[in-house]
Amino acid sequence: MDPLPTDLATAIEAARPRLGPLASPLVFFSTVGSTNDAAAALATEGGVVVAEEQTAGRGRRGRAWFSPAGSGLYASVVLAPGRARADSRRATTLLTIAAGVALAEGLQACSGLRVDLKWPNDLYASGRKLAGILAEAAHDVVVVGYGINLTDAAYPAELRDRVTSLEAESSAIDRGRVLAETLAALARRYSDLLEGRFDAILDAWRERAPAASGARVTWTAAGGSRSGVTAGVDRDGALLVHTRDGVERIVGGEVVWG
Repeated sequence: MDPLPTDLATAIEAARPRLGPLASPLVFFSTVGSTNDAAAALATEGGVVVAEEQTAGRGRRGRAWFSPAGSGLYASVVLAPGRARADSRRATTLLTIAAGVALAEGLQACSGLRVDLKWPNDLYASGRKLAGILAEAAHDVVVVGYGINLTDAAYPAELRDRVTSLEAESSAIDRGRVLAETLAALARRYSDLLEGRFDAILDAWRERAPAASGARVTWTAAGGSRSGVTAGVDRDGALLVHTRDGVERIVGGEVVWG
C-alpha cells in the first residue's frame, strides 16, 4: 500500500459528495498483482483499490490484461448487490451491465467522448476497444474491476487495429478526473441497482449498444458452434440472438462479433 498520488487525491476530494458509499476506503498501490485480488481481500462494501501498475492483471476467461505503469487506469470496486431492496438476484445479474453504463457515462463526463458498449462488458470508441470490466464474486460481495487505456502505451503495438486509448480519442487526459468521474457514475448506477431501477439501467445500456441488435455473432454451445443475429438483451441482461431454430438466450461464454 502506498500514498495516494496528489492528482488522484485532489480529484477524489472534489468529487466526494457524489461518491456515496464508494472510495471509503480508497487504497492505492504503485504495483500490485491484481486490483481485483486486493479488493477481494479488502471485502468492504464501497472499498476501492487503484494501482499504477498490475503485474498479474486479468480480463474475462483468464486472459491477461496488459497493465504497464503510467499508461492506464486500473481500479476495482467492492459492491454488494445482494442487499438490493427489491430482487437482489436481478440486481446481482445486472451488475456488469450497470458498470458498463456507468463507465461509459463517466468517460463521457470527463472527456466528452461518446463511448459505446458491447455485450457483455467491453467499452468501445471509434470501433476499437477502450476499456474492459471484470466482475468476480468474493465472499458475500462482488468485485468490479475495470481497466481503461489512458495512453497508447497501455496495450501492445500489435493490437492497435483493435484497441484504442483515451489519448488517441480525446485531447484531454486527466487521470484524476477519469477516476473521480467513473466512480461518481458507478455510485449513481449502483444506487439504481439497490433501489430496483433496473429499467433505467437497461434503457441506458441499450442506447449505447448498437451492436446488441442486428449484428451477426457466433458462439460455442453444448452442441457445438452456433450463429445468429443479435436481438437485444432481456430483463436480466442476457444477450438474445435470432437463430434458425428461434431466439436463443446467451448468459455467458465467448461471443465473436461479425
